[in-house]
Amino acid sequence: MSAVNIKICDTINKLGQNAYNAKFELQKLSEAEKNSVLLKVADALVEKAADILAANDKDITQGEANGMHEGLLDRLRLTTARIEDMAEGIKQVAELPDPVGRILDDWTLDNGLKIKKVSVPLGVIGIIYESRPNVTADAFSLSFKSGNAVILKGGSDAINSNMAITEVIRKTIEKEGLNPDFIQLVPFTDRTAVGELLKLREYIDVVIPRGSAGLIRMVCENSRIPVIETGSGNCHIYIDKTADINKAIPIIINAKTQRIGVCNAAESLVVHEDIKDAFLPELHKAMKEHNVELRADELSIKFLPEAKPANEDDFGKEYLDYILSVKTVKSVDEAIDHINKYNTGHSESIITEDEEAAKAFLKGVDAACVYVNASTRFTDGFQFGFGAEIGISTQKLHARGPMGLKELTSYKFEITGDGQIRG
Repeated sequence: MSAVNIKICDTINKLGQNAYNAKFELQKLSEAEKNSVLLKVADALVEKAADILAANDKDITQGEANGMHEGLLDRLRLTTARIEDMAEGIKQVAELPDPVGRILDDWTLDNGLKIKKVSVPLGVIGIIYESRPNVTADAFSLSFKSGNAVILKGGSDAINSNMAITEVIRKTIEKEGLNPDFIQLVPFTDRTAVGELLKLREYIDVVIPRGSAGLIRMVCENSRIPVIETGSGNCHIYIDKTADINKAIPIIINAKTQRIGVCNAAESLVVHEDIKDAFLPELHKAMKEHNVELRADELSIKFLPEAKPANEDDFGKEYLDYILSVKTVKSVDEAIDHINKYNTGHSESIITEDEEAAKAFLKGVDAACVYVNASTRFTDGFQFGFGAEIGISTQKLHARGPMGLKELTSYKFEITGDGQIRG
């Protein structure tokens, strides 16, 4: 093993030890103490915005030099407004009820034993993510409020931004006389660091990857630690035959173009053939105005003069770009089948005025979030009232959809007796 790899291995192992020790200190803090720290961190981020933006500028400059795609640059870029949003998210987390210590269930056995099912922190969370430096603040606030120490491994493209944000948080914690190791950032950009982090089963209780399909697959295949999978977003909007076109077009514009580099952006459009004649020309005009390239199937392309023919890959692709696939179907059932074949379990929406079609869609589509007459862009912890999110889970164990405070807890059983013994 090279000297560099030995240094990485030793450092990662030390981060694990630090986090393991810190979690016990963190779990002793009261709700009031945690909230006080969160509010001070939120204020500190705004106060130090200039330093954070200067660090972010270095990452943006490097990204542009490397030819980073516009959608990924958008994920990476911080602004004063985005930092203020980060701070507001932390403040919202502080206002939420403490998820730890909730009595989830309780009962008494015939022998007099009293059993309580009580929520507890997961312990130490490892989060591996790409591009988005706001994840650093979100991950801290949610982990801290739920009593979990966190080890962060951001992408190399955001290393300066992540280090600046983490430094502000750690210094604020230290000023409160507490252990700054409640949050730690892996200081290496070398991929070896990820492999070492994924070995720390004795220190880390769960790993959460956020980023590309390739990153998530790599973590799932190589981790010795349980993984909560947050998936990529091939999100669909289905235009039912009864859809209100005046409602549908703004929803599509929002879902596709508001931010192209996010996992809840729409990537695929499914259209009932009975409405295609009236709807598709309006879609063409709207997408042309927003510079969105359409890739359409054989039945719809005749109504979309500038569209390119879609192939099989287009229907299952997360573009993260100004591109939208279009598929025509004969029924809501065919739409559901198509979406379930190609979706990533993230967010799907139906635009319809038919209550029965809406019910069928809600029941039939297998995804974490299913919408009726609304943009997929609402799949977000902040929008759901969670204050922030640790990620959008597309699996079914142990959490699904936007992961807020409650999703970062487990539970234990507390049993109180009065001398009972088992016969």
